[in-house]
Amino acid sequence: MTKAIKVVVSTLLMIFIYGCSTDIEQYDEVEKPFDIKTYFNGPVIAWGMVQNYSSKVTRRFCVEIQGSWQGDEGLLAEKFYFDDGEITYRNWQLRKLANGAYQGTAEDVIGTATGQHTGFAFHWQYTLSVPVEDEIYQLHLDDWMYQLDNDLSLIHI
Repeated sequence: MTKAIKVVVSTLLMIFIYGCSTDIEQYDEVEKPFDIKTYFNGPVIAWGMVQNYSSKVTRRFCVEIQGSWQGDEGLLAEKFYFDDGEITYRNWQLRKLANGAYQGTAEDVIGTATGQHTGFAFHWQYTLSVPVEDEIYQLHLDDWMYQLDNDLSLIHI
């Protein structure tokens, strides 16, 4: 491949990736902002979907979440019910940072998750260790949570 073709392909790829990204600031203008510490305090049930790299929905789920907070430290115990019958668990240890961002760890998360909330949205990014048969895959998740109202939320992974 010639250098000129590589530059054109790289440029088009960057434009495509940039065009697919979402800026959390676009959700800033709401009457009642999504407060993670208040919303995820006690029991919460959320529904969501998993999409692949081409935005095709590959799985749907319901998740029961039990949250508790002590100051800026939070625990979220999650139980996922997937549409194919699989049930999985995840336990998050969260920390609210001084700048309003969040960090978190969980038993199947590689390294530290980072997140930010604005308006009715929470954007969470992390790498998940996923066992499939005899292999373990590391998947980078671009996780979006949207507060629909005081009692409902939608999670988009």
